Amino acid sequence: MSEKRILLASLLKPITDTRLYEKLGISLSKIPGASIHIAGYEAPIPSGAPASVHFHPIFRFQRLSLGRLFAQRDYFRLLQRIRPQLVIVSTHELLLPTLLYQTRYSGVRIVYDIQENYSLNLRAQHNYSRPLKHLLAATVRGIERLSAGSIDHFLLAERSYADEIPFLGGRYTFVENKYKANQQQSFISIPVHLPATDPLRLLYSGTIAEEYGVWEAIELAKQLQTVRPDTKLTIIGYCANSHTLTQLRKICEPLPFVDLIGGGKLVPHQSILQQIQESHIGLLPYRPNASTFRCIPTKLYEYMAHALPILIQENPLWQGIVEGNDAGRSINFSQLNTAALYEDLSTSSFYNEGIPESIYWESEEEELLKAIMSLLAQV
Repeated sequence: MSEKRILLASLLKPITDTRLYEKLGISLSKIPGASIHIAGYEAPIPSGAPASVHFHPIFRFQRLSLGRLFAQRDYFRLLQRIRPQLVIVSTHELLLPTLLYQTRYSGVRIVYDIQENYSLNLRAQHNYSRPLKHLLAATVRGIERLSAGSIDHFLLAERSYADEIPFLGGRYTFVENKYKANQQQSFISIPVHLPATDPLRLLYSGTIAEEYGVWEAIELAKQLQTVRPDTKLTIIGYCANSHTLTQLRKICEPLPFVDLIGGGKLVPHQSILQQIQESHIGLLPYRPNASTFRCIPTKLYEYMAHALPILIQENPLWQGIVEGNDAGRSINFSQLNTAALYEDLSTSSFYNEGIPESIYWESEEEELLKAIMSLLAQV
């Protein structure tokens, strides 16, 4: 096979993004004769990357600025310079420039990596006024529909998207955000118990937002302080909403048991994994919302891979995964009986049968390579 150039592109995710680089990029670098190019938001180029992986940190703009429009121009210029035969697009805003590139160079294959149901997210979440969010949702879905006929294949990060998204036409492969094992992961003793004497460390990691329950995480920590005064909460991740971030800093300031890491800036994934290994309970206090109800949070796989006991919002899908694997408890964060909850957690053991193999990336890598190799054979 002659050299095949594959470009993976995301407008908002950094070039070191877990899915973009650590999962898709490194997995695709295993294809013989393939040259992998990753375009994304500016971030330090990672050390130790495979020789066939090349980074293009071309995006550096504020989320709500004209720079976001100019970024599409920069992306189109990159396409013309690299001349990839296959492009994997992870952001709807990059679809139209990719289609334009396809019209100029015949034989180009396009894959749309759907990491979120963007249209549903805009309608169901409360980041914009009602008229604006419906306008934005319609615009996003319009771009996706317009592009769908020229897209060769879709990668779906969630199984629910096959039912929710109308334009797939059977051209899709499930590539879920399961955990990519870290060879430097520390030894885990199974089964797991909460510490009897050391400070009890709670963790809220990843995207910081009201929809994902950041206020509920703080409230739980406050209440646990009454039954276990050495309880501590670490909030680590990025908060895109400036109003939420300002409010969060104000709330955390008088609370010595709450530690905020990141907030206004992106946090390296390795730093989050380090916090997971140092914590005793992982919190997923998602507020019930149509945009997340049928999705499996990536951090759920991360917590389970490190045998971290989990407290997750009641949800039939999540409850089956968590309680079915002795990984924690499914609770209603808005109706807490903290004393009873702590009694249950402190007298229980977790992961009694070990960490389930089904949470790891290897099965997804196999499906990914099968789909991409089939497309590469056509160029």
